[in-house]
Amino acid sequence: MSTFCAPALLAATGLLLAAPRVHAQATEPPKATEPPVINVSEEGFSLSSADKAFVLKLRGQLQGDGRFYFEDINRTGTNTFLVRRMRPILDGTLFGFIDFRLMPDFGVGQPIIQDAFIDFRPGEWVRLRAGRFKTPFGLELLQSDMDNPFIERSLTVDLVPNRDEGLELHGEGEGGRWQYSLAVVNGDPDGASTDTNPDDSFDLVARVFALPFKGREPSFLQGLGLGIAVTRGLQFGTATNTGLAPFRSTGQEIIFSYLNNSGTGETVTVHGQHLRLAPQGHFYWGSFGLLAEYVRSSQEVRIADARARLRNHAWQTSVSWVFGGKASFEGARPTTPFDPKTLKGGALEVAARYHALDIDDAAFPLFANPAQSVSVASGFGVATTFAFNRRVRFAMNFHRTNYEGGAPDGADRPPENVLMSRFQLTF
Repeated sequence: MSTFCAPALLAATGLLLAAPRVHAQATEPPKATEPPVINVSEEGFSLSSADKAFVLKLRGQLQGDGRFYFEDINRTGTNTFLVRRMRPILDGTLFGFIDFRLMPDFGVGQPIIQDAFIDFRPGEWVRLRAGRFKTPFGLELLQSDMDNPFIERSLTVDLVPNRDEGLELHGEGEGGRWQYSLAVVNGDPDGASTDTNPDDSFDLVARVFALPFKGREPSFLQGLGLGIAVTRGLQFGTATNTGLAPFRSTGQEIIFSYLNNSGTGETVTVHGQHLRLAPQGHFYWGSFGLLAEYVRSSQEVRIADARARLRNHAWQTSVSWVFGGKASFEGARPTTPFDPKTLKGGALEVAARYHALDIDDAAFPLFANPAQSVSVASGFGVATTFAFNRRVRFAMNFHRTNYEGGAPDGADRPPENVLMSRFQLTF
């Protein structure tokens, strides 16, 4: 009996002695995770995981403007200083493939939401965007407000949809040599943004843009970009939501509006098909920049029992030259930042633009008052912008706009002469 128990006790003792070592291996503490990355630079403030799968960026835009009108006999413009844009921007990435943006705007004393969207991004060649965003149509409008060499955009934006709610499938390929956008949106009036859909129909938007020589030879053609955009939709307005917006001058004065008098029933509303077409392009080479765009808007409207299809046109051409830097669609880029101690560095951009807006003659007098709304607006502008660096700029613009119509007794509205200034900060 004793000879049998001895080996058993030795075996049991060995198991007990081995057990703590097994337990110690099982409860070994996990490896420490890498700490988050905090970055502060001219790109803004960012917080991200070590693998960049989760990113949170805080950025902002601020523009302080001045507008001063000359030879303004009828005092249609008001000399003023204003905060044109004040936009905190929250960008982020979740799980490495979902991007988002929230951008309110507190400029001009009217707080609104400009951008609020989510991007599902399985790859650069395909992304799905949902929410509120810029309608992928006008070339100048798609250029950031902070990068445009002019303080205010051209007359073409009067016919361009601005921001809208919907879905957008977009992407690019071959290192950005081609880009595409396909969107379904509620449907903006020309030159405006919407927050809701007043009817049951939607607008379809398509845009393609190519930079065929990007990264290729000959090098001077690498900044050549050509594209075309179209929209199509059925829109139906009401007396309280006409689906139409006024057109504005470069100085942001109303120069054309449709009849709107719900008390007498003389209110023009959209009623039917709305088509837009916009061939567009740009060319940048070294210090030289060129941007051109044409917009055609064809829209069915109604007042009482009268209907018509109005065809409005607008176009613009602008050229720029950068001293001490490089021109690009993303704005002037100084070769070296400005140094306040040595007063050296920075870049000076000089630009000129000619643009025009032509309203269909059939709009008068049934749909618009010729004594108040112009039939043609055309003008030129010159701009100088000093870029201290990529984020701080000071600009001065002068614009003159001539009109046909828009005054009583068949006379022409007096020309608009406006001097504008801007101090701008982005981060």
